[in-house]
Amino acid sequence: MFITDIRKEFYEVVANQRVALLVASDIDALCACKIIQALFHCDQVQYTLIPVTAWQDLGTAFLEHKEQFKYFVLINCGANVDLLEMLQPDDDSVFFICDTHRPVDVVNVYNDSQIKLLIKQDDDLGVPSYDDIFRDEEDEEGADSGNESEDGSEPSGKRRRFDEGAIERRIDRQRAKREWETRRREILFDYEQYEYHGTSAAVMFFELAWVLTKDTKDMLWWAIIGLTDQWVHDKITHMKYVTDIATMQRHVSRHNHRNEDEENSLSIDCMRISFEYDLRLTLYQHWSLYESICNSCYTTCHFKLWTLNGQKKLQEFLADMGLPLKQVRQKFNSMDMTIKENLRDVIEESSNKYGMKDIRIQTFGVHFGFKNRFLAVDMVHATAALLESTEKDESNSDNFIKALDSLSRSNLDRLHSGIDLAKKKLMAIQQTVASCICTNLILSQGPFLYCYLMEGTPDVKLFSRPMALTLLCKYLLKAFVSSTRNKRCKLLPLIMAAPKDLEKGTVIVLGIPPESETSDKKNFFGRAFEKAAESTSSRTLHDNFDTSIIELKTEDRSKFLDALITLLS
Repeated sequence: MFITDIRKEFYEVVANQRVALLVASDIDALCACKIIQALFHCDQVQYTLIPVTAWQDLGTAFLEHKEQFKYFVLINCGANVDLLEMLQPDDDSVFFICDTHRPVDVVNVYNDSQIKLLIKQDDDLGVPSYDDIFRDEEDEEGADSGNESEDGSEPSGKRRRFDEGAIERRIDRQRAKREWETRRREILFDYEQYEYHGTSAAVMFFELAWVLTKDTKDMLWWAIIGLTDQWVHDKITHMKYVTDIATMQRHVSRHNHRNEDEENSLSIDCMRISFEYDLRLTLYQHWSLYESICNSCYTTCHFKLWTLNGQKKLQEFLADMGLPLKQVRQKFNSMDMTIKENLRDVIEESSNKYGMKDIRIQTFGVHFGFKNRFLAVDMVHATAALLESTEKDESNSDNFIKALDSLSRSNLDRLHSGIDLAKKKLMAIQQTVASCICTNLILSQGPFLYCYLMEGTPDVKLFSRPMALTLLCKYLLKAFVSSTRNKRCKLLPLIMAAPKDLEKGTVIVLGIPPESETSDKKNFFGRAFEKAAESTSSRTLHDNFDTSIIELKTEDRSKFLDALITLLS
């Protein structure tokens, strides 16, 4: 059931208990985890942190901990399946679910005792009403049997007439039941057809901290990173992002106003968050301007940098800005102060001439002391690179802890190592996008576009991870749409496959909706993948918390694709 008073119905319930925190592997979940950890430290609540990467992980973790814990808090997992059916918990286990995945499973919505949903009601949920999907079987059976238990001593003619009436009534009831079941299937199909995302989990927990009057600047910064993660990985619409940014901006103003009177507001270890109307150039403050332009999706796709013409256009763009190449190619920190001061205005002016009208985006920046400045987008890329690092063969939980550490301002070395990894990842993405487009690897399959990364492609190991593949898929579709002349292809979604596990012989398959500025970001591939796998008996593993990402046996790939084409045509 939905919780209306998050303080009373959630926090005060768990405050004196031992709690199991089950946290999914995405940046928003990490940020939400940092906020709830800080709150638990404030009130000395005992908790155990358990990272989970997929449904199997969640099931195993629950089995291991169900004896010790009564209360489980699930962050960014658990809302979009029938959790009680999956985990089979004891009657006294209680699950608090703060999850951005939509649609929320109807059984979770209408379970009053064990499932408590920390989900914003003003999100466009569209949950069907109880009577449309649940029907009380006992009443019907009672109505049937009640008529049959008449006194047997009545004359036989009267009883026969009565029986005929009872049979008719039963037939009518059965017909009504069939109609109700057909309607129920239609309602559930419409409700569960598309997968999309709601309000960030980090923002939800920040609002809890605010209600408890325990919110700090660190918590606010984590909430901002959680929201920015949704935008970077294309989970929410632009309208939703702008609305939530405005809410965060009000909190930033409140905190900054509160700290104006404090004497230490300019001390060396102070933290200042500011609203920025900054450039859509990834990591430009930690890179050279030239490399940032070459590896940012927005500019790469606009200039078509994988072509010679595009490279020429970029040189013209730099010349138009009047910036010396020596300055543009050196680290941002080493650029002349006079250039840096009005760099954003200079770039915006030239961008407008070259048709890049929205080169600037509403975001937030943070200063730690005097030296370190980071944008929320930089933090997302750095933390994601640590979370899905393939550099050393470390376990998922090791990467999880490193990524969690990088969000603390006391751990800036870890954050800087994340930024270095993020640069390598972005360069790998751009090189893969360029090679896919130049070698025509993106095929139009009718109802969708399809691209398969062959084994042996450079950096292919990196793209066996869901977030890295999502980012590649998003960049590739944008690049393809900007370079193709086929108008029909511009409106198609993209399915991408990459090698996942060579020993098991599996590939990771991901589908994303069509590229458009007004897209509602609703993804129909989750249901389509299930149906296609079912109809062809393909060996698939639907283990990811996002239903649009699956694992598939390599040899079943062609029949699975054929079924998808038939299904979506």
